[in-house]
Amino acid sequence: CVVSVANVPPPLSTIRPGSPVPVNTNNPGVHKAARFGVYRYNNSSNDLFLFKESQIKKAMVQIVRGLKYMLHVEIKRTVCEKRDHSSLDSCHFQREKNLQQMLRCYFEVWITPWTHKVHIPVAHCH
Repeated sequence: CVVSVANVPPPLSTIRPGSPVPVNTNNPGVHKAARFGVYRYNNSSNDLFLFKESQIKKAMVQIVRGLKYMLHVEIKRTVCEKRDHSSLDSCHFQREKNLQQMLRCYFEVWITPWTHKVHIPVAHCH
């Protein structure tokens, strides 16, 4: 599943370039950025299962040659195995107690909509 960068909405038209400002965790751009962070985590983890964002705890955005999102996200293990390459939208969270796992992550996701580029310099999960 590929998320298009072209239709990431600007978080708030009132933001000036410069310092990071808080942005609503329900913002569609925040959700897209969180999903990019999750893709990055899934690509680098050696877990058998895919993880998916369960809750966005805190979101900041900074305008620097595009939008740089700084996100604190909880991700949980899904029932989808990596080798199936499922779309995360159709992946449900693990229900089996011994397979459930939740991680807290910090993602920095830098989106430049006019070049259709996404760069994820930071993806720390524990």
